[in-house]
Amino acid sequence: MSRTAALYGAVGVAALLAPLVFPAFQTQLAFLWVMVLFALTWDVMGGQMGYNSFGNVFYLGLGMYVTAVVQRDLYFDVEEYAHVAGAVGTLSAGEYLTGLALGLALAGVAAVLAAAVLGSGILGLRGHYFAICTLGLGIAAGEIAGGIDYIGAGSGLVTPVFPDALGRRGMFFYYLFFALAVATFFTLRWLYAGRFGLAINAIRDDEDKAEAMGIHTTRYKTVAWCVSAFFLGIAGGGVGNLVGFIDPTDVAFAGATFGVWMVLMAILGGKGTLWGPVIGAVIFHVTQELFWTYLFGWQRVALGALIIVIVVFFPQGILGWVRQRWPERFGHRVDEEARAPGGGA
Repeated sequence: MSRTAALYGAVGVAALLAPLVFPAFQTQLAFLWVMVLFALTWDVMGGQMGYNSFGNVFYLGLGMYVTAVVQRDLYFDVEEYAHVAGAVGTLSAGEYLTGLALGLALAGVAAVLAAAVLGSGILGLRGHYFAICTLGLGIAAGEIAGGIDYIGAGSGLVTPVFPDALGRRGMFFYYLFFALAVATFFTLRWLYAGRFGLAINAIRDDEDKAEAMGIHTTRYKTVAWCVSAFFLGIAGGGVGNLVGFIDPTDVAFAGATFGVWMVLMAILGGKGTLWGPVIGAVIFHVTQELFWTYLFGWQRVALGALIIVIVVFFPQGILGWVRQRWPERFGHRVDEEARAPGGGA
């Protein structure tokens, strides 16, 4: 058995057993996989392609609302549901699963369509112009959602109650997010290994030269954003149901939290790599949970200090730092002469 297969097997077994070994932390563990997915999907644009997007949270929020609206409209009267804040009876296990499955599917489709439409215009921008435009996208979406009565406006939208027949809610969504994170990881692994990966890396290195070589850069950039949007849209539907309440600015389009965390986790682990965002998400989420548990009242100060440490001491990320320190473990040959102080380049 190769080391790669052994690593995948060990991670898989540990992930499957985690909610059983730590039943009191099932919700926190479920959000761990959400964070892994956040970092992986952001890295498609920000790491592999060099386009720093702050608007990925838009697709997360879109997925939340699409899923919740589908679940609500399938079985409830909209006006009655809004009047009593969702407390109009519980769904059976079959009804809940049907509504959730249909909602998640439509959330993924809606996110891809939105990314295709927006990408054809926004992805013509480059550098900080693109970053600022995507930042405004998430903010504008939150304000617009706060004014639409059909989705609860500023009062938010309550998701259907999780039925007791399906067991514990934390465990259910843990395995859902675990499966989604695994699907995201291996889909990106497959894409990066082919022509798509070479094309977006060429865009990152020099977009003008990539265009001169005949690469349709806008097409590849749009497809990359659609891939991120698809998984984020589905994840959004699950997050909305796990939280139980969708606020337009604090949950759905939470750029100040989810939007920033996506970037930090990928940078912490090492952007532009496959495992880097995973490592960064795990470390960031565990550290954040410890801060919120043991440094209550100072947790934001501690989180700010963590951000400074990331930027100053790990500019290339943890994986980049390890690769630079022990390159031979990553298949790079290094002459001993070059390793020695004062050695040649």
